[in-house]
Amino acid sequence: MNLVIRTATPEDASAACTVLRRSIVECCAEDHRNDPVVLDAWLGNKDPQTVAGWFASPANCSLLAELDGKVVGVGLVNQAGKLSLCYVLPEALHIGAGKALLRGLEQQARAWGVTTIRLNSTAAASAFYARNGYLHGGRERSCFGLECDFFWKKLDEPVQAGAAKQRFCGCSG
Repeated sequence: MNLVIRTATPEDASAACTVLRRSIVECCAEDHRNDPVVLDAWLGNKDPQTVAGWFASPANCSLLAELDGKVVGVGLVNQAGKLSLCYVLPEALHIGAGKALLRGLEQQARAWGVTTIRLNSTAAASAFYARNGYLHGGRERSCFGLECDFFWKKLDEPVQAGAAKQRFCGCSG
């Protein structure tokens, strides 16, 4: 098993859409309850043209997880610290792909100077975010009309190579 996390490009949009659509339909049934109206709203913008635009935007960091050369996960965070996507295929659950995507997105957010990441989670993914240090901040309604869990995480400051950790008081002792 060879898991690779890499930057997504607009050319990856079709493969990413497959991941997004399958993950939503197959992994998020607890949320959409197979309601065609909810699914149509949720899947409505998961087309290659729209996703390619997300991947091309310099305000976003988009990553893919590839397992043995096959795209099995997709994630996206923006410069405002909103995590919009972190989806994996059903067969890629619990192998570390989601966690690796999340770590990569957090790393980019830190590089941008983002101090807090925010997200709305499905019921299916709430335990995943909690396991990865995200704090539950209550319930919200998503743009697709679903009730979801609001999570947030304060990011640690990036440690500069060779730099000593600064003490809060700034004293030398």
